[in-house]
Amino acid sequence: MNNLKQQLYKQCFDHIQQRIDDAQFAIDEIHEATTEDTKSSAGDKYETSREMMQQETDRNMAQLAEANKLKVALNQISDSGTSATAETGSVVLTGNGNFYLAVSAGVLMVDNERYFAVSPASPIGLQLKGLKKGDEFSLNGKLYHINLVI
Repeated sequence: MNNLKQQLYKQCFDHIQQRIDDAQFAIDEIHEATTEDTKSSAGDKYETSREMMQQETDRNMAQLAEANKLKVALNQISDSGTSATAETGSVVLTGNGNFYLAVSAGVLMVDNERYFAVSPASPIGLQLKGLKKGDEFSLNGKLYHINLVI
């Protein structure tokens, strides 16, 4: 079971690293375009272009900062060990889906099984925390029965 956690952890890490790389690439591209951009005779057009590039840089900087926060949060999670109750780092198997309580990274696949990587602060993450095998909870009109906590 620790191998499962390690695989899920790695996929979350790779997802976050890809977000960091994409944001950094976009920032670098904009910076390069900005330095190559020369002031034309159409001054307003130049200023508008520069402002749009600055807004895009700011947006990518915010995405980079958010991805770095996720990376810090993920680094605080152990990819081994088990717990009887769901906590950050736990894998929770339910009748309505499998969840990895770590960071929000979407759907992860391990051995043809689907796992939803969810943040402990998400609505489902808040429902899962502290529950154990046999417990049930309801979210959005759907009943979840916990089959196993790893």
